Amino acid sequence: MDNSVPGYERWTRDALITRILALEREVHAKDKQGTQVVPSTSETLAKVAPVHSFLQGKGDRNENSEEAKIEGEPQDKKRKKKAERDIDPSKYSTRLVALKLAYLGKNYGGFEYQRHGTLPTIEEELWKALVKACLIFPENPNEINWDPWEYSKCGRTDRGVSAFGQVISLRMRSNRPLPKQAEETPTETAQDDTMHEDVEEVKKEPKREFDDVLDELSYPRLLNRLLPPDIRILAWCPTTPAEFSARHNCRERQYRYFFTQPAYQPTPHSLENPSSRDSRIKAGKPMDGWLNLAAMRAAAKKFEGLHDFRNFCKIDGSKTGQSYVRRIFESDIVEVPGAETTLPHLLDDDFKVSSGLSNSPGNFPKVYYFHVRGSAFLWHQIRCMVSVLFSVAQGLEDPSVIDALLDIDAEPRRPAYVLANETPLVLWNCLFPRDLDDPTRADGMEWLYVGEDNVLNAHGTSGLVNHMWEHWRERKMDELLAGQLLSIVATQADLSRQLNPKAPRYAPTTMQKGFEGGNRERSIGKYVPLLKKPRVLAPQEAHDKEARRQGYTDAAHMQAVIAQRRAEAAAAAGVDSEAVQSGGDESVEVVA
Repeated sequence: MDNSVPGYERWTRDALITRILALEREVHAKDKQGTQVVPSTSETLAKVAPVHSFLQGKGDRNENSEEAKIEGEPQDKKRKKKAERDIDPSKYSTRLVALKLAYLGKNYGGFEYQRHGTLPTIEEELWKALVKACLIFPENPNEINWDPWEYSKCGRTDRGVSAFGQVISLRMRSNRPLPKQAEETPTETAQDDTMHEDVEEVKKEPKREFDDVLDELSYPRLLNRLLPPDIRILAWCPTTPAEFSARHNCRERQYRYFFTQPAYQPTPHSLENPSSRDSRIKAGKPMDGWLNLAAMRAAAKKFEGLHDFRNFCKIDGSKTGQSYVRRIFESDIVEVPGAETTLPHLLDDDFKVSSGLSNSPGNFPKVYYFHVRGSAFLWHQIRCMVSVLFSVAQGLEDPSVIDALLDIDAEPRRPAYVLANETPLVLWNCLFPRDLDDPTRADGMEWLYVGEDNVLNAHGTSGLVNHMWEHWRERKMDELLAGQLLSIVATQADLSRQLNPKAPRYAPTTMQKGFEGGNRERSIGKYVPLLKKPRVLAPQEAHDKEARRQGYTDAAHMQAVIAQRRAEAAAAAGVDSEAVQSGGDESVEVVA
C-alpha cells in the first residue's frame, strides 16, 4: 500500500464525498486535454481545494470555479480576502467547556463516530460544526480525532437512541485575553519617561474583569446555527472545573423508554373467539393489545438496588474483567400527562378492557414511560430490561421472573430474548452532584441555558424555542393526519355484514403476538417462557471466544499480554504502569 495515501478511515462523510468529486473533476480535466495519466494522490492534494475550506463554508462554489481551482487557475480577489480572514489559533486562548445537548437519534447511527457506519453519527455532526465555527483547529479537519481537545462524553447512545440531556466536554477557542506579554525593558521605560517628563499623567481606568456572559463566545448559539435541526445545544457551563470529565464525573444517568397504552392496535372483542377471550380474563391476562401496567410496575420496582445485570445486557467479549454490578436508584412506570391522543374507535365497547385491568379514564392511546435512574449502565441494559417488562405486561411472564434473572448463581447465562426497539429510548439527563450524600442528588453544574443570557436566543426569530416549534409542528401534522386516516379506516367498515360466508368469523388465535416497543406487534408463534429459552454465552465464555479470535489462548492469556505491553510502554515513557492500567477502568461505562 502506498504510504503517501492519507488514511480515510476517520474522515467525515462530507469530506470523503468532496474528495471523490475532486478526483473525478481532475480526471475529467485530464481527459479534455487528451491526457490519460491519473495524477498521484500528493499531486491531487496540492491542486484540489482543501476540504477544510469546503467545511468552513467559504462561500458557494459553482462547478466552473471549482474546476478552475483544480486546474491551477488563480483565485479571484474575493477568495483572497476570505483566505486572509482565516482565524489564527495562536491569537486566541482556549478553555475547557461542558456542553449540554439534545438530539433525536432516529436518523443517526448512534452518538459515537463509527469508521465503517452507514449512517451519520452525532459526533460526526458535532465535529463538523466545531470546525466550521473555528472553535477547534485540527491539523486535518477531515479526520475526526478528539485526542488533542480533552474531549469526553457522558454516554454512548446506540443507533436510533435519542438524548435530551447528553453532556460532553472539550477544550475550545475562547474570547478570554491571552496572558500579557513581558513588561517593557528598563531602558525603554527610562527613555519613555525622559520624553514625557512635562506631560501630565493620564490616569487609566481600571480594566473590567472578563465576564462569561458579556464577553465570552455564545457557544450554543454558534453551534446551533451549524448543526442539523434535530441536534441542539441546550446550555454550557462557564464554571467547568479544570479536570472535568463528562464521563468520569457523572454520578447519575436517567433514561426514559416511551410506549403507548394500548401498545398496538387491539383486536375488536367481536372478532375474538369467546372461549379464548374468557380464558384470558380468567387467567388475569390483559386483552389483546393492552398492557397490564400494575404488573409491569411491580416488576420494574425489582430492579432497584445493587444487582448483577449480566442477564440484562449484551456481553462485549473484548472487555475482559468487566463488572456487571450496577446500582439502580429508581425504577418505575409513569404516565405522561396530557400526551393522550383521541382515537375515537378505542372508546367503543368493542375495545374496552375488563374491569380488573382498566386504566385511568380519558382518551386513548395514553403515553407512558419506563423511568430508570442509575449510576451507570451496561451495553443494551435498558433495552433488555424493557423487553422483559413488556413480557410481564402482556401476561406472558410473572413479575417474579425479574428475581430469577437477577440471581446469577441460579441463572449464570442470559436467555436469548429479543431486545426492545431502540427508537423510544431517551437518555433523559446526566447529573454531576457535588454532594453524594445529598438525598436529592441535585446537579452541581452551573449551567447557562439558552435564553438566560439573552431572551431572544430562546424566543427570538431564530431562537431555540422557535426552531424546535417548527420541528415539532412538522411532526405533529404527520401525527394528526395519520390519526385522522386511522380513525376513518377503523370505523368505515361494518364488520357485522360478513358478506363472504367462507371467511373466518373470528381472528386467528394460534399465533401469539409479542410487543417489543416497535410500531406494531410481532407474531412469535407459541410463546416459550424466558427461563426455558436457549442461553447466550456466559461472560467468561464470550471473553475466551473473543480472545481466541484474536489469536490468544484464552482471555487470561490476552489480559496478560496486554498488561505486559502496557507496562513496557509505560516504562519507555517514564509513566507509572499502575496509573496506565487504571485508566482503562470501565466502571462508569454508559451504553444503554
